[in-house]
Amino acid sequence: MIFEIVKFLLDVAVGLLAGACLLRLYMQYQRIAFGNPVGRFVFSLTDWLVLPLRRLLPAVGRWDTASIVAAFLLELAQYGLLWLLAGRAVQVPVVLLLAVFGLLRLALSGLMGLVIVYAILSWVRADTPITDLIERLCAPLMRPWRRIIPLVGGIDLSPLAFLVVAQILLIVLTSIEQAALQGALR
Repeated sequence: MIFEIVKFLLDVAVGLLAGACLLRLYMQYQRIAFGNPVGRFVFSLTDWLVLPLRRLLPAVGRWDTASIVAAFLLELAQYGLLWLLAGRAVQVPVVLLLAVFGLLRLALSGLMGLVIVYAILSWVRADTPITDLIERLCAPLMRPWRRIIPLVGGIDLSPLAFLVVAQILLIVLTSIEQAALQGALR
């Protein structure tokens, strides 16, 4: 029971911090200004880890490598700590593998959450800076789906299509992770 509580708390803390690092990466890639409330929140939450890494890791084109490495290090620390708390000797390849799949799962889950918020906000049409930010973040994700799926009775079903495919990707990712872990633990 204690292990499950610690795992849950680590999932929440690392999910928030690593998710903020991934959001920072995505916002910088989309060239979205950080002067809005979400941007300021993301910066204040991640600066302590990303800025020191940025001195070591230069950006590659529009990709902020420091943000992605920060998110990976947080996932790595989480799985390493959980591995130790489970009373097992640390197997570095297994923990690295868990961290990679955890980061991929977090990125997919974050995009799904973003699209869900986008869909809900599109129903209420709130005029806030956060709504504009979320629309700008979701536009590249929705664009390919909108080319394929027409409006149905004035309703945009592209977020639903994205969410279905993202959920399928999560299922596939989990299967690949389980197979990779079985191979690594042998």
